[in-house]
Amino acid sequence: MSDTISSPVTTLLDAEGIDYQVIEIPLTEDKKPVRNLEELLSNQGHDPKSVVRSLLFRTGSDKFVLLAVAGGGRADWGTLRKHLDERKLRMAEFDEVPEATGYVVGAVPPIALPDTIQVLFDESVNQFESVVIGSGVLGYALGLKAADLKTLMSDASTGQFVKA
Repeated sequence: MSDTISSPVTTLLDAEGIDYQVIEIPLTEDKKPVRNLEELLSNQGHDPKSVVRSLLFRTGSDKFVLLAVAGGGRADWGTLRKHLDERKLRMAEFDEVPEATGYVVGAVPPIALPDTIQVLFDESVNQFESVVIGSGVLGYALGLKAADLKTLMSDASTGQFVKA
């Protein structure tokens, strides 16, 4: 555990007694995360494919859905629409992300989200012993055990929502 950063994510992890590692991700001059994230993570002993991306979608019924997915798979739009029983589905716009989640793009975690967001847990996360998630603070990520993340996300629908 660390006092380096504080966010709803670290507060939740601390409250649940879950160990995590704070990973600093240097930002470019225009406040965007560095593009060589894979190299940075490899140098720190993390598998770059273990990054759990938080992909935010907006449904045709104006609900937000977050898909937590590891690796480089792409969302399977048909599977998502069928699972959500929605005919229309799109990626959330850049400025919709902080409005819906409370976090900026590049720092969105798959946990510690508003109750209004439906969360989906892709089975791709299960292939890793440790994962890296958004911390809620731009410029930082968190490393933790995949089993701990899965426990925290036990209310999320689990399935195969990406194409390999």
